[in-house]
Amino acid sequence: MTMEPEVRALEETVVEWRRHMHRYPEVSFEEVETTAWLEARLRERGVDAIERPTETGLVARVFGTKAGKPAVVAVRADIDALPMPEENDLPYRSERAGVMHACGHDGHAAMLLGLASLLVANRESFCGEARLIFQHAEELPPGGAVELVRAGALEGADAALGLHLSSNFDTGVFAFKSGVFTSNVDRFSVTVTGRGGHCAFPEQCADPLLAASEIVTALQSIVSRRIPAAEPAVVSVCEFHAGTAYNIIPSEARLNASVRSFGEETRRLIEAEARQICEHVAAAHGCAARLDWHEGYPSVVNDERLTARAERTIATRFGAERIRHIGVIMPGEDFSYMLDGRPGFFVELGTRNAALHCDQPHHNPRYRMDEGALVSGLQYQFDMVRELLDGTRSFREGEA
Repeated sequence: MTMEPEVRALEETVVEWRRHMHRYPEVSFEEVETTAWLEARLRERGVDAIERPTETGLVARVFGTKAGKPAVVAVRADIDALPMPEENDLPYRSERAGVMHACGHDGHAAMLLGLASLLVANRESFCGEARLIFQHAEELPPGGAVELVRAGALEGADAALGLHLSSNFDTGVFAFKSGVFTSNVDRFSVTVTGRGGHCAFPEQCADPLLAASEIVTALQSIVSRRIPAAEPAVVSVCEFHAGTAYNIIPSEARLNASVRSFGEETRRLIEAEARQICEHVAAAHGCAARLDWHEGYPSVVNDERLTARAERTIATRFGAERIRHIGVIMPGEDFSYMLDGRPGFFVELGTRNAALHCDQPHHNPRYRMDEGALVSGLQYQFDMVRELLDGTRSFREGEA
């Protein structure tokens, strides 16, 4: 089946919207201008209702007129950028120093605006409510999703859909799996306290820098020696701060680490092992260590029935060759909070195109996306909303 003409007709507009947001990025919890701009566009498109459940989160509602059993389907796009400089030479490169859309969120928001346009123009094609959620602060835990959920933005929603553009897959490829899909995302900080002094008299000191260095090395044994080989997990120490001068043994050293895991048992094991390593290694050097664990986003779990329906929808529209069945992925997603109490489905949509220099990883200052993927994402979302809100079934009656 080919792309619908009305979807194709929106392609240039969606690209223009994406480029506008790319030029004027805002970081997590500070998306004030972005949210105002999105609200203005939504009012132009004629959505039925717009709400601001949080300061920079936005919810738009479009109601269908098709007869049948009504339901509510939420479709989410994140809107925040990253605190990093852009190194691309593009006419629409970021105009804000040190801030860049390097993870595709500008594309997500542009597609959701396009979906709003299509739904308003095709109310007769669906039964119930399409709830479009423009979510702030995905990049910075505790994140915007949990705030929106607590503010009632998902109340009454029977299912939730999410999509992430990905440079890990060729343009137009839909990659997903049923069940657990993304990792738990946690982090911990370690403060190692010793006794500082002159570098020429180390015997008079308890060196926290040396202890912290050994802690970094020892932490690598958690995954290699304490987690079963078939269980994916990552422990990465990404920050190490210590010292003020070349000839002073400091009194304190600080570490910050990221943890990715699947399953609550593995999550708790990593925390327990990390605490034991830090305390015992520090003690061996006459130091003390305090570990502060910060629990982050839980795993996204794709509903089995929704996954099957999405796969059929994608195959019917684009062909089975555009589908990739993949394993779990390590990036975290606070979309997981929106799945509390309702089924959901999350998919990765490829944007990788080496010929267009769109092959750098996410969170890279030279990240680019192949904008040709946007129309595919728009068509997919339009298809899924109509599929789930076709009026022949009610999620509230336990059907899916």
